[in-house]
Amino acid sequence: MTERATEQVSEQPVPAAEQGGPQAAGAAALLGEAMAKSGLLWIEVADDRTWPAWHVWDDGAALVVSGPGEQPLPWLPKEVRVILRSKDTGGRLLTVRAHVHVLEPGTPEWQRAAELLRASRLNAVDDSLTRWAAECTVTALVPFDSPLESPGAYAAHDHREPPARTAATTTSWRPWHWGGRGEEKAERKRARDEAKAGRRAAKERAKLRKKRQRRGTRRRGR
Repeated sequence: MTERATEQVSEQPVPAAEQGGPQAAGAAALLGEAMAKSGLLWIEVADDRTWPAWHVWDDGAALVVSGPGEQPLPWLPKEVRVILRSKDTGGRLLTVRAHVHVLEPGTPEWQRAAELLRASRLNAVDDSLTRWAAECTVTALVPFDSPLESPGAYAAHDHREPPARTAATTTSWRPWHWGGRGEEKAERKRARDEAKAGRRAAKERAKLRKKRQRRGTRRRGR
């Protein structure tokens, strides 16, 4: 965890995991394991939707970067809910409350967090730190208190939400699919079936013409 995050969290009530007890210790271990194994979490913002975010777990804090060229996140309030998934099943595992600490560029805390994020960032470029300092936001999410949801204690509702609206579209260009898309395959199959039916009908008409011709020849021969 960053030094700044440690200082700010110390002003808050002591987390349940630090108050002792096997149940609290087990929840803390599960939290650390879930954060370390999965690079994806969901941030639930009050009066907003739930936002997916890739992160790096650093000794008690989930570090995320957002902004131009990075994952989109709204400006986060001082406290959010963080939802963690099971790496094995992909399902909901834990829901915890977390304090939000925006790290200031140029501070040792920001530098450490940015270095960890760049090391974990896919397709990172050399100017990542410079761009992040100028345009992006590096945030530390520090969980506290007992989990709101955990194995054996999940909310009754299914948490389903409609897909988030997006400007993404494929109307002007569609990715290539091996063997074509489903509707394209169905259209080709219909065309093949129609062609086969047409050939069968042509053969039947040819047979009928030949029969008529043979009948006509026999009649004239009589």
